[in-house]
Amino acid sequence: MTVPVADAFRAVSTVDAALAAASAVLRDAGVPTPEVDAELLLGHVTGLQRGVLRARAVTRAGLARDVVDAMSAAVARRASREPLQHITGTAAFRSLELHVGPGVFVPRPETEGVAQLAIDALRATATPHPVAVDLGTGSGALALALATEVPHASVVAVELSPDAAVWTRRNIASVGAANVRLVEGDMRDALPELDGTVSVVVSNPPYVPLGMIPRDPEVRLHDPALALYGGDDGLVLVRALSLTARRLLHSGGTLVIEHGELQGGAIRSILEADGWRSPATTTDLTGRDRATTAVR
Repeated sequence: MTVPVADAFRAVSTVDAALAAASAVLRDAGVPTPEVDAELLLGHVTGLQRGVLRARAVTRAGLARDVVDAMSAAVARRASREPLQHITGTAAFRSLELHVGPGVFVPRPETEGVAQLAIDALRATATPHPVAVDLGTGSGALALALATEVPHASVVAVELSPDAAVWTRRNIASVGAANVRLVEGDMRDALPELDGTVSVVVSNPPYVPLGMIPRDPEVRLHDPALALYGGDDGLVLVRALSLTARRLLHSGGTLVIEHGELQGGAIRSILEADGWRSPATTTDLTGRDRATTAVR
């Protein structure tokens, strides 16, 4: 029988015991990385880095009762499969720490490689002050990566959801990226004033087919449906994205689309039919198809 979370922490008074109790609870709850999450949660409630916590665990350093109670509450939330990032309030993305929570898609590590493709394309443009557009920006992860790593560029982040745009705006402010502008609207008809002037369009659109409900509770129950589902085949927004990006990009401009591992071929076909040049699919660090690029 699973021990209640409060009971698991009743006798805890040291760092090592807190980590052990948290790991056991999270493992029983089916959390994929219980030890890592335990360290991150204890770091969140104590304000200490993981390396410091590990050193204090070795010496069995003590914890105040209020810290143990806060850890117990945080672990209970994580054991219910609430996303770790919703509990800590932040998500790491490349060199950035982004604010996230209910109403916005939590950026994933695999999207960092998608950002690199767009950054490389933006850096390669000959325009002194190139313009990039992130369609469906969510937390602003891709837009802010472009803006901070290619500081001579101007970046426009487009977001349809008012709930997500709250987080985009907060992240732009916290990062202090003066070269990012948020536009609230639909990617289908976004930014007509920029037609033919953009160097790079990047997007992580909703691409999950309606019949493929994600297995992970963190995704299924907490990520906004607007950011997940892309119609019956998952490609409804990709088709719209192709048309919008062709309108926005100048000749020679680059499109970068994140997608599911089985969608590369279908997306290349969409892009070829729309007149794009050199569509190519790139794999992520696990060897799965993750992004498709094309040239205007």
